[in-house]
Amino acid sequence: MKTTTIAAIVLAAAAGGAVAYLLRTPPAPQPPPGPFAETAPAQLAATLPVFQLADREGTPRSLQDWPDRSLIVNFWATWCAPCRREIPLLMQLQREHAAEGFQVIGVAADFRDKVLAYADEMKIDYPLLIGEQEALDAAGAFGVEAVGFPFTVFSDRQGRIVAAHLGELHADQAAIILAGVRRVNAGEQTPLQARATIEQALDALPAPVEAGD
Repeated sequence: MKTTTIAAIVLAAAAGGAVAYLLRTPPAPQPPPGPFAETAPAQLAATLPVFQLADREGTPRSLQDWPDRSLIVNFWATWCAPCRREIPLLMQLQREHAAEGFQVIGVAADFRDKVLAYADEMKIDYPLLIGEQEALDAAGAFGVEAVGFPFTVFSDRQGRIVAAHLGELHADQAAIILAGVRRVNAGEQTPLQARATIEQALDALPAPVEAGD
């Protein structure tokens, strides 16, 4: 199946609701229900992929431009309602956890002029990488066969992927995942061990109340 164009994704979002799925190959069998089924897809890549997208100034950047940082890589678009809702939380995470080595990177799969206008309106204070089809391809490079927006990946300081979250991120979920990344950074767990611990903690959380529920 060919990768989906930005126009098709916008139409899917308008027709189907808050999260639009970007199908790249036939969907894999559905994982068992539970929060961690979305937090760590089985086919997730082991390390951060290498790709380049233009930042807000138009300079090509890659995730490897932030070495020795634990990255929170958030894929989003201006037309995605849950993406817009979670931006204040992402800015809060950047402010509160930058000193301990966490770095939020927003990857916008959207038209550049819309992203820049929305970023200025919201006063987004973390780096943004912007693209259209290129950003969709970047999301696919994380190894999942189908991904929806928002989609957030968490890595350790070595660029190893610890967890990925599909859907709107909530503060209690973020706290659990960041704690897992800290254990990996401290050498207390491997990324796979941290995923198992994260799974148990997320399973114990009450289901989040989404907007409109």
